[in-house]
Amino acid sequence: MDLLFPGLIVGFREGLEAFLIIAIILRYLKKSNREASVRFVWQGAALGVALSLLLGGVLYWIAKSTSAVDPVAKLWEAGASVFALVLVTTFIAWMIKNGSSMTSEVESKVRKTLSNAGIFVLAFAFVAREGVEIAIFTFAGSYSLLGILIGILVSLVLTVLVFFSLVKVNLSVIFNVTLVYLILQAGFLLGYAVHEMLSAFKDLGLLDAGSAVYVKLFDLSGTVLDHKTGVLGLPLYVAVGWYSKPEIVQFAVQYLYTIGVFFFWWRYAKGSRA
Repeated sequence: MDLLFPGLIVGFREGLEAFLIIAIILRYLKKSNREASVRFVWQGAALGVALSLLLGGVLYWIAKSTSAVDPVAKLWEAGASVFALVLVTTFIAWMIKNGSSMTSEVESKVRKTLSNAGIFVLAFAFVAREGVEIAIFTFAGSYSLLGILIGILVSLVLTVLVFFSLVKVNLSVIFNVTLVYLILQAGFLLGYAVHEMLSAFKDLGLLDAGSAVYVKLFDLSGTVLDHKTGVLGLPLYVAVGWYSKPEIVQFAVQYLYTIGVFFFWWRYAKGSRA
């Protein structure tokens, strides 16, 4: 249950972006009297979904195949989390730079794409990108598949309501709020990778258990801030990646990353307004 909410947010955020992109393409084609190209949008989107499912299946199989040996599994999870973090960070950077102008960017690409093959590739590329993000987040964070599916379904319903002008919502606010959450989750992913790596090194005897890198910054286990059972700790763990007994190294790396990404976002937004 503690991984249901993160999965729901990730599924909703990425699903909403993918569905809105398809809606923007369809609306633009309708405005420009290119209804004959609509089927190529659906075909490209379907292929993008298929690629995402294939990647998700491969990552799931790899994760299951490495779970038998504890130290190896921890090293694998640490390495895979770092790799996933690199990809996720590039996605976050793209969102920061392009999220506010998504409609104009998509329409510009469609306008420049005259052939049906180009429309197909465009729809495939946009949907595949969002699907790959979901697959990577799900794999690296071990999020609930049920949460992912619920989030995607909610985003689909919202997109349909917006497309047919049945509801009016401030999409930029939704994107910004969910982007904040994704940044926090990415930072948590990095902290988790460091924790698992240190644990694996200790199990393999590569580092002594008394090494300074294992010194805890604080230990709030058994209190209301316990990240596993605490009344406040568990919700904070789900929401922002709170950990009640982090190593100093883990804590520093996680929050330096998080603060750094937020600072990049602030600087970029400030530069865009100048």
